[in-house]
Amino acid sequence: MKGLFCRAGVSDAQPKFVIQEMTLPDVLGSHQVRVQVKACGLSPLDLKLLADVGIQRDLIPVGREVAGVVLQVGPKVTFFQPEDEVVGVLPLDSPCSGLCDVIDVDEHYLVQKPEKLSSVCVASALRDGLCAYTALHTHAHMAAGHTLLVVDGASSFGLMVTQLACYHGVKVLTTSHSPQNHTFLEQLRPSVARVIPVYNGSSELLPLVLEETGGLGVDIVIDSGVHLLEEEESEEMKLHLHKHDIISALAVGGHWVTSHQDLQLDPPDCRLLHLKSASVSFLNPEVWTASSAQQGRYLHILKDIVEKMSTGVLRPQPEETVSIYEATVAMETVQRRQKKKAVVQL
Repeated sequence: MKGLFCRAGVSDAQPKFVIQEMTLPDVLGSHQVRVQVKACGLSPLDLKLLADVGIQRDLIPVGREVAGVVLQVGPKVTFFQPEDEVVGVLPLDSPCSGLCDVIDVDEHYLVQKPEKLSSVCVASALRDGLCAYTALHTHAHMAAGHTLLVVDGASSFGLMVTQLACYHGVKVLTTSHSPQNHTFLEQLRPSVARVIPVYNGSSELLPLVLEETGGLGVDIVIDSGVHLLEEEESEEMKLHLHKHDIISALAVGGHWVTSHQDLQLDPPDCRLLHLKSASVSFLNPEVWTASSAQQGRYLHILKDIVEKMSTGVLRPQPEETVSIYEATVAMETVQRRQKKKAVVQL
């Protein structure tokens, strides 16, 4: 059977994606589940992260957010039975590409998929839902009555954050990066408190945030977790908020959750954070599968995410599906950040 793999090459900036044949072992491991994949989400590969955790291969499996049906279970599997519908995120060191027709995965990385939730929907949004849940609950300790600023609320990640926060009674402010996104965010239900346009510059951000919060600032800021900032100057770069604006928008005791792994804070920034007794957290959802220290909590989070998708609390934007034969080109556009994500339907 065929799967999608990444050949990193000499320069990590130009990885190549190739379709390769692979086979599964005849015998399942004790806690393994054999799953027929129905849909697989494609997200950018972080080759630097893989190198940092010691995963170096000639061919790196691509496609980790999967939804499918259980075909066979190992002798010690207790969570699943054949014909169960499941969803999960394959671990970083998984030898299987999620685009294979059939994969083997440990039962502790999967949860049951509600019957009325489509495989394509959950495969496309599971990662963003996990990021949103981690940012709001694990890092920011969100509670009803808090105020939240979401950067780029119309992105797939920002939308998950906004919907999850509104469900828990948080007052949400969000930025819009285009007139179309601005209209979309203003029409969201449940509605956000304010949509702040930044596509013509972010000079009005801080005054509007302070106006909405009575001069106190927001309890939580979550920046754009889908895109990592690039060194090159581009139109997209101009839409990212300056770190000083974010820190200035924080209330006393506030939390800033960022996905920018190379964030640098200057002494004046640290001084301002100290004066506010505020904190900065780095959002890296891969820790859930990279370490088994909180495996039970992770499975609880996955189960809660799919249940909220099933009941309509989380309503991701529909993603266009591609076939396995279009996956190589689709992954190249995702890796170059020309497209936020893609979903392969098998």
